[in-house]
Amino acid sequence: MQKNVGTLDALLRITLGTAGLAWSASKLMRRPGNSIALMMALISGMKIAEGITRFCPLLFAIGVTTRDTDLTKMSDPDPDPDPLYGYRP
Repeated sequence: MQKNVGTLDALLRITLGTAGLAWSASKLMRRPGNSIALMMALISGMKIAEGITRFCPLLFAIGVTTRDTDLTKMSDPDPDPDPLYGYRP
């Protein structure tokens, strides 16, 4: 299982999943047979698990990733090293 969820995306999934789970738990305490609250609890639990494992089956199925895999493009815009500090062939 390869990670396909980025850090920010994972934090959002965990945060919003926890909020959804708290909302659905409060609704289920008042009316235990509420099917919308039960569905929300299942979806929220799934989002929390996706955030923790950083793997989303839906993103995997469509071949998309929110994870930044190539950090060298962001950190080094000039691939040619400086002649005073780096090696120049």
